[in-house]
Amino acid sequence: MNTLLKIVEWTSQKMKIIGAACLVGMMFLTCTDVIGRLMGHPIFGSVELVGFMATLSVAMALPYTHQVKGHIGVEILWQIFSKRMQALVDICTGLLSLGLFGIVAWRMAVYADTMQKSGEVSMNLELPEHVIVYVMAFCFIVFTLIIFQNIIQTIKNLNKT
Repeated sequence: MNTLLKIVEWTSQKMKIIGAACLVGMMFLTCTDVIGRLMGHPIFGSVELVGFMATLSVAMALPYTHQVKGHIGVEILWQIFSKRMQALVDICTGLLSLGLFGIVAWRMAVYADTMQKSGEVSMNLELPEHVIVYVMAFCFIVFTLIIFQNIIQTIKNLNKT
């Protein structure tokens, strides 16, 4: 179990770097495209590429953001709960999130398979879109594993108190 969790954490760290690279790539591509448009030579397909990179940057950052508890929360209500109640709420929301994002990962993989079989490609560059959807499904799988890891850690901490 510990080996799996270490692999998931390592994967999450690498995904964060890939997400950041996509963000930097979007910036450079957009700036280059704007300058090219001013000179009358826009980059063909830049809108598609920026869209793909934006999708990847968000999907890649999701597991790491959850791992470091970077998502927003309602602190005002949270502070009035006891530590035990906070842990129980964490477990309940974690289980709901685990179910939801497990289903999302599964359905994205099914959707990517459907796209691949139909041969769906992007409009201008004709890039296969199923690859992006498969990557997103993988990101959601890693996300669900991190949610599972957080649930286990919360249960361990709850048993210590």
